[in-house]
Amino acid sequence: MAHPNPDLINALRTTAERLKNGAHYAWGNHGSCNCGNLLQVVTNISKEEILSYAHTGIGEWTELAEDYCAVTNAPVNMLISALENIGLTPTDIHNLEYLEDKAVLKRLPGGFRWLKKNVREDVIVYFETFAAILEEKWHQLNPVYFEALVEDSELVS
Repeated sequence: MAHPNPDLINALRTTAERLKNGAHYAWGNHGSCNCGNLLQVVTNISKEEILSYAHTGIGEWTELAEDYCAVTNAPVNMLISALENIGLTPTDIHNLEYLEDKAVLKRLPGGFRWLKKNVREDVIVYFETFAAILEEKWHQLNPVYFEALVEDSELVS
């Protein structure tokens, strides 16, 4: 599973919030699909630019992530790099696009169920659940940091 960190957690939550608020969503479009919407948040690149860059490679996000080569600096590689730089692996990219990480599905509100990759509401709940799992893991890996946050917030109240 992805490397838990605040940038990834925030990007997943921001993407879910943008989708809730009506951001363009079209699973069949590299710039507006699950990964495309996440990339819009991570890179501040428009859906049109993402689509253009993604078309320099061949296939869906799954294939693009698997065929990725960090040495060539082709535009699609820049996009995959952006996703990897926030902590995702090629497997995570595949799972985000197809909503199929069983660890995430088991933690969905209401319990395990299969989600549909092209249903906005399913994408939102998947991203939110994935963010919650990563946040829990990050808290476990960084307990001293969170103790300091709690102490600071108590001083503010």
